[in-house]
Amino acid sequence: MGRLDNKIAVITGANSGIGLASAKRFAQEGARVFMTGRRQRELGAAVAEVGHGARGVQGDIANLGDLDRLYAIVRKEAGRIDVLFANAGGGRFASLSDITEEDYESTFATNVKGTLFTVQKALPLLVDGASVILTGSTAASTGSPAFSVYGASKAAIRSFARGWILDLAPRRIRVNVLVPGPTSTPGLHGLSSTAEAKQAFVAAMEAQVPLGRMGTSDETAAAALFLASDESSFVNGSELFADGGQAQV
Repeated sequence: MGRLDNKIAVITGANSGIGLASAKRFAQEGARVFMTGRRQRELGAAVAEVGHGARGVQGDIANLGDLDRLYAIVRKEAGRIDVLFANAGGGRFASLSDITEEDYESTFATNVKGTLFTVQKALPLLVDGASVILTGSTAASTGSPAFSVYGASKAAIRSFARGWILDLAPRRIRVNVLVPGPTSTPGLHGLSSTAEAKQAFVAAMEAQVPLGRMGTSDETAAAALFLASDESSFVNGSELFADGGQAQV
């Protein structure tokens, strides 16, 4: 018997990294999974990798029309949502003197606006007692050089959770923030432009983690599974850190 048997789960940013690993875990535990991602080719490959009847819907969470199309498909094919993992996000390194208007607008459009409307537009489909998982970051808890815009956007995610558990209290919908530390994902490694820069970046990240290494997408997905399942039924408004201790010392 699976921990998510008969549940309908929607995961954004599911074409790689933590989103893909979570989609696999959720599907293996019995959930029917709807996956979104911006790039159709990668999304199609991810859906095939997940199997178990997973459904891919291409779209950008910063585009409200794409969100409407996603939820129209979920409504038609499943009729409800038990678990919503608002995972899609991104950012780039830029020191204060180098931040551009485009850096700000693109980061906040995806991480803040996109997350807000991912959850808001899901409300008619979310069942009472549903689990909503938001993806935070240790960058919102500790200073990160040249990553302040991203960190600020993830601090907004933490604030959303505190407010939304009050808004959604009458429906007993739980909202929690999953906070990965340095995690070996294509998105993280893509922040470095050369092999040398990537090696230096990984070494710097590992030096900040008491466990002495980066995490894996599967490790973070295991934490997401806990928040999605009934095992976390009294966990609400929390931050669950899967960071190897990085933000705890």
